[in-house]
Amino acid sequence: MRTKILVSIALLLGLISTAQKGARVGYIDMDYILENVPEFNEASAELDKRVEKWRQEVELKLSAIEDEKIALANEKVLLTKELIEEREEDIYYKEKEVLDYQHNRFGPKGDLVRYKQTLIQPVQDQVFNAIQEIAKLKKFDFVFDKSSDESMLFTADRYDISDLVLRNITRAAKRKQVSTKAEKSRIEKEEKNTLAQDKELQERQKALEAKKAEREALIEKKRKDREALRQKKIAEYEARRKQLLEIRQRKKDSLEALKKNK
Repeated sequence: MRTKILVSIALLLGLISTAQKGARVGYIDMDYILENVPEFNEASAELDKRVEKWRQEVELKLSAIEDEKIALANEKVLLTKELIEEREEDIYYKEKEVLDYQHNRFGPKGDLVRYKQTLIQPVQDQVFNAIQEIAKLKKFDFVFDKSSDESMLFTADRYDISDLVLRNITRAAKRKQVSTKAEKSRIEKEEKNTLAQDKELQERQKALEAKKAEREALIEKKRKDREALRQKKIAEYEARRKQLLEIRQRKKDSLEALKKNK
C-alpha cells in the first residue's frame, strides 16, 4: 500500500511538473460518463437480463442435482451397491455438465464476454471518439481516466472534461436525428448553454445514481436469498444424512447384540 501511495505521489508530481511546462492535462470519469449515456444503460440492462437468466438456469440445475443427492441419501439403505454407484456416477456427470455450462457462459471466452463486447463496445467506442475530438479541439496533451486509475488520489474539478464528453455525445446523437433547418437552429442554441447552467444534466446524474444503487441493492438481496436457501437445503441434507447414519448404526448394534446373545 505504501508503495502505491509513493507511486501516486510521484505521478501527481510529474503531472504538476508537466502542467507547469505548458502541457495541457485533462481527465474524465468513464463510469460517470457511461452511466449518463442512455445507449449504455440500455445495453447494460439487456446484458443484466441475459446474465440473470443464465444464473437462474445454473441454480435450477444445481437445485435439481441437490434434490437427487438428498433422494439418494434417503434411499441408500434400500439400494444395492451397484445401483448406488450408478446413481452417484449419474450425479457426477450432471455436476460436470453444470460446470461446463458455467464456463461456457461466464468463462474468459464465454458468452458474457462476447455479449459485453457486442452490446457495450459500440457505446465505449462512441465515448472514446468524443474524447479524442474534445482533446484535439481543446489541445490537450494528456487525458486520464479517473475511474480506472487508482493512483489519482486527487484531481481538481477544473481539469474534469467528463461533462464536455457527455455534451459532445448528446449533440452528435441530436444531429443525427434532425432533418430540418429549424431543428438544427434550435440545437445550436441549446449547445450555447454553459455547463454551469445545465441543471437537467445534474438531476439526471442523481437519478441514474439512485437507480444504480437500487438495482445493486436488489441484486444483492436476491443473492443473499439464494445463498440462504442453498444453506438451508445443505443443512436439511446433513440432518437427514445424520439421521440415516444413526438408524444404520442402531441396526448394526442390534445385530451385533443378537449375535453375542446367541
